[in-house]
Amino acid sequence: QVQLVESGGGLVQAGGSLRLSCAASGRTFSGYAMGWFRQAPGKEREFVAAVRWSGGSTYYADSVKGRFTISKDNAKNTVNLQMNSLKPEDTAVYYCAADQSYGGILYSNQRRYDYWGQGTQVTVSS
Repeated sequence: QVQLVESGGGLVQAGGSLRLSCAASGRTFSGYAMGWFRQAPGKEREFVAAVRWSGGSTYYADSVKGRFTISKDNAKNTVNLQMNSLKPEDTAVYYCAADQSYGGILYSNQRRYDYWGQGTQVTVSS
């Protein structure tokens, strides 16, 4: 059974940084794509970034491009999201997700993702 557990959220001032981690277990993830999504209060969940588990392909939402970096640590089975130059509008619950049917395209559509973590809260104060 696939399990995704996020950590690293917290409260930070605008302009600061946070690093989120997603610990993945229960499968061999070599054929997966992994994504980060977020949901702010009163808004729909939106795509943040995605990475191919085996290889270097990445994909970012325009709103975070140049500020956030998604990466993976195969040895630790984690997917990380380094968030720099944080803005109050980045405040949200951040979710890790896994796409078990990766076929060469990284998707921003959350319906593509089969497994989800419980989320971690990120709050950016102004």
